[in-house]
Amino acid sequence: MEEIKNILLSLIEKNENEYIEYKEAKNNFDFNELGKYFSALSNGANLQGKQYAWLVFGVSDKTHEFVNTNYRKGANLNSLKTEVAAHTNENVTFLDIYELEIEGNRVIMFKIPAAVGVPTTWKNIAYDRIDEQLKPLNEIKRNTILSTINIDWSRQIIEELTVDDLDKEAIEKAREQFKSKNENKEIAKEIDKMDDIAFLNQQCCGSPRL
Repeated sequence: MEEIKNILLSLIEKNENEYIEYKEAKNNFDFNELGKYFSALSNGANLQGKQYAWLVFGVSDKTHEFVNTNYRKGANLNSLKTEVAAHTNENVTFLDIYELEIEGNRVIMFKIPAAVGVPTTWKNIAYDRIDEQLKPLNEIKRNTILSTINIDWSRQIIEELTVDDLDKEAIEKAREQFKSKNENKEIAKEIDKMDDIAFLNQQCCGSPRL
């Protein structure tokens, strides 16, 4: 969770834009409005070349101060994934929902995937965020998103990615394959002693050290 806090602190240094939105949501937030922001931010992330967007509850959009949100407090926030998926095209939904406390305030961070190939819709309408307003996506932007259908996201740089976003089983499989490939080398004996970050750095840079 410390990694997520660091992402949050990095986010609030930036103003709201096509892929970042802050809401106080002190007590509640309209579900339909939530869905519209999901669509708009997903489409905005695509148009800005990002892989995902953030909707953050418990932060003032004016001052970026933490104001504490009681949105669905005590409820299972992950149920929102299913609720949102029921109204989007291709059942797209949040990548993750993080609930954390910072400076004594409850904050919720919604991680939203960027639209790829087709605009993300909410109740059959694709939304856009323009000057703090939500409006239907225009034809030019729609066509721009449609043109990304063949983008290979695996070759893109992912900002704010942490090791916690990676598949643990995939990392473990990579460890086993590395040890098998280098079974007669000294480095194979060191793999199990490395944490995930050190191992991945070794794979990338050829060195067991950070």
